[in-house]
Amino acid sequence: MMDAPPADQVKQEAILTAALAVMCQYGYRRTSMGDIAQAAGMSRPALYQHFQGKEDIARRMVEVYFDTAARAVSQALAGTGSVEDLLARGLAAKTGPMVRDMLDSPHGAELLDVKDSHAREVVAAGTARLTGVFADWLTREAAAGRVRLDGTAEEVAVLILGALDGIKRPPYAQFVEVRERLAHVLGRGLATGS
Repeated sequence: MMDAPPADQVKQEAILTAALAVMCQYGYRRTSMGDIAQAAGMSRPALYQHFQGKEDIARRMVEVYFDTAARAVSQALAGTGSVEDLLARGLAAKTGPMVRDMLDSPHGAELLDVKDSHAREVVAAGTARLTGVFADWLTREAAAGRVRLDGTAEEVAVLILGALDGIKRPPYAQFVEVRERLAHVLGRGLATGS
């Protein structure tokens, strides 16, 4: 049985959930710490005990996104199925609920830009981690004779993630359709057919 997370961690998770909801409603620029505090059911001074400011919250949201995505992608790619199916599951796992909420927001494009302006180093580390997860999967699939790689596993993983980021645009339902087509095209291109 796992221990319950410390009260501070639970409170920070509640703050991040509230912050995402408020930012999806008002956009990043228009959201104030007061808005976040109110949505989290706390005072502004209490909020500042957990986060230094809105940029700190944004950075932590990006960290949580990448931590969650890395676990979800690893699990999705460890399953069974065709190369195409596994790739589709891996891409879906990378673009989970947080991406859905952002892309369904009228402020989706602005929220996607936050990661580049306020969390560049976090994005770089998280992307490297996800690249490693996809590269490990590609290496396993190549060793099993299920895929052929045009370059190293890491180079192909970078290409896959770059293509996924390149199609990430609101609304979410349209993005999902395009993501599925991308998985189909890339999966068929990678598969050896054996």
